Amino acid sequence: MSMPDRDRLDGRRALVTGGSKGSGKAVVERLRELGADVWTTARTMPVGYQHPDRFIEADTSTIDGVASVAARISGQGPLDILVHVVGGSSTPPGGFAAADEGQWMAELNLNFLGAVRLDRALLPAMVEVGSGVVVHVTSIQRQMPLHDATLPYASAKGALRTYSKGLSNELARHGIRVNAVSPGGIETEAYEGFVDRLAQGNDLTREEAKQSIFDSLGGVPLGRFASTAEIADLVGFLVSDRASSIVGAEYVIDGGTIPTI
Repeated sequence: MSMPDRDRLDGRRALVTGGSKGSGKAVVERLRELGADVWTTARTMPVGYQHPDRFIEADTSTIDGVASVAARISGQGPLDILVHVVGGSSTPPGGFAAADEGQWMAELNLNFLGAVRLDRALLPAMVEVGSGVVVHVTSIQRQMPLHDATLPYASAKGALRTYSKGLSNELARHGIRVNAVSPGGIETEAYEGFVDRLAQGNDLTREEAKQSIFDSLGGVPLGRFASTAEIADLVGFLVSDRASSIVGAEYVIDGGTIPTI
């Protein structure tokens, strides 16, 4: 195989969760550019979506949602690539006492158990054919959890990383590579909207508002968050043959936010 061909994903079937917006959307687009036949899932299909036959409307934080995705995908044969991007936090501010039982379970289901259930449904087919690649998107909050409003999210992502590492050790001998990507802040539409609200609410410029966010993280040496395209480029590398001996790793992409080794 020539060097450029090692980047290509022609003839490979992929599933990306949370692919309707943000990093998930960018990953879908990148894998398509590399030649993969990409399916995606999210709760709602965007208006005018260009590949409706490759979109599964489902909530993968629920058991039934995972089952519906697995049924659609399994009917087409084994996957070559599975990328878990879906995630997020909706916990109210106020520290540990503000998160009740329902909030904890919601965060665990969205950020951790959904991936566990989908892997359990789809990976046996990969094992049967003896090849495949899985990427779990974690977060730098598994290493530097923020306690005010995202402790359940951070805890779920920490569990996802531990699970991902253990899974990689089990599946490597079956020809399946499992790795994780750990982003810091990402320049999504939601992030830009948050910057606007912060600036307007505190009489700041957008740059001042962004700097206040960076300061709350202890600084971002690069001076900016990653773009969704940069997240997608990293995932594209990890699922390609260029990463053929990378197993059980977690790649941090945070502009230097985590200050320790």
